[in-house]
Amino acid sequence: MRKFSAGVGVAVVASGLGLAAPGPASATSYCGIAWGSLAKADPDMSQASVTNVRTGQQACYDRLVVDLAGKVAGYSVQYVPEVVQDGSGLPVPLLGDADLKVTVTAPSYDNEGRPTYAPADATALSNVSGYQTFRQVAYAGSFEGYTTLGLGVRARLPFRVFTLDGPDGGSRLVVDVAHHW
Repeated sequence: MRKFSAGVGVAVVASGLGLAAPGPASATSYCGIAWGSLAKADPDMSQASVTNVRTGQQACYDRLVVDLAGKVAGYSVQYVPEVVQDGSGLPVPLLGDADLKVTVTAPSYDNEGRPTYAPADATALSNVSGYQTFRQVAYAGSFEGYTTLGLGVRARLPFRVFTLDGPDGGSRLVVDVAHHW
């Protein structure tokens, strides 16, 4: 009987220390976010044009918004080794440990070639100092109906992409990047 009691005692102590059979893995994600970090795209072409780029901070993620005159129909957002300028292929240096390339199938100019979005500083479209995830937002150009932005982020973190209707028949492309996994 003494051997049985000692065996039970060892089993109780081992399970209390997590040495016995493991419990279920925690499925809790950061802020309920389950987005992932793989490329997200919609291949449609748009008749819209880019009019503005802005950013904001949320409790669980940083947000990039691309405003368009018209309905956004297509985009591609993905982590890349390096963002390059549209047309020239020259690298766009970005701060942070990961580069997110945001391409909207909408130009930054109208049908007559006049700019609809012309940033004052292509290397800093929005002041993101103090953001938890974003390190830099840069303009990589607009060429043949596509506009590309470079988003420097702290690390390769999960993100989501979606579109919203905007005022006056416009729309918005939204990219949220989580603060943590």
